[in-house]
Amino acid sequence: MRMVLVIASIVLLSACRTSVYSEEYETMSPNIDVFTFFNGQVNAWGIVQNRDGQLVQRFKVDIKGAVNQQEQLVLDETFTYGFGEGVKHRIWRITRYGDSFKGNASDIVTEATGDIYGNALRWQYEMDLPVDDTTYRVHFDDWMWAFDKCTLMNRSYIKKFGLVMAEVTIFMQNREPSMGCTGGLHP
Repeated sequence: MRMVLVIASIVLLSACRTSVYSEEYETMSPNIDVFTFFNGQVNAWGIVQNRDGQLVQRFKVDIKGAVNQQEQLVLDETFTYGFGEGVKHRIWRITRYGDSFKGNASDIVTEATGDIYGNALRWQYEMDLPVDDTTYRVHFDDWMWAFDKCTLMNRSYIKKFGLVMAEVTIFMQNREPSMGCTGGLHP
């Protein structure tokens, strides 16, 4: 019985470790505008750390975004890796429903859902993640925060059985001159 209580306590404590409260971001500015930010050329740089904090991937993503005739945001992502391996290409199709979003991509096994909370976007989905010679069904819990109209920060928690197995940190910049975004943080 004691062992069951210890295991239950560890599970509950590890779940609390990544709690993010959406209400905190409702009044923060600037408000995140997903369709405007990702319309055009966006560059992203990221890392993946395992649950021990060890670096397992370092990557760059070139993202070309456009809103199509069906009013979907289409993100064409090309990944290059400085360390580790992973997906090379992904195309997202995202539809807006007020402050909510739904999206899909060929390597995402469930429909992705997202909600805006002022300054932040929470984006969730499941994916079959290849690791070495096997594949794991994992849950992604992504949080994106707007720094300004040209810069976003993304923090993702990759979970299996409710436990965080890895964390992803991504810095993104819109590079569209029409938005006044050419690099660096903007007011």
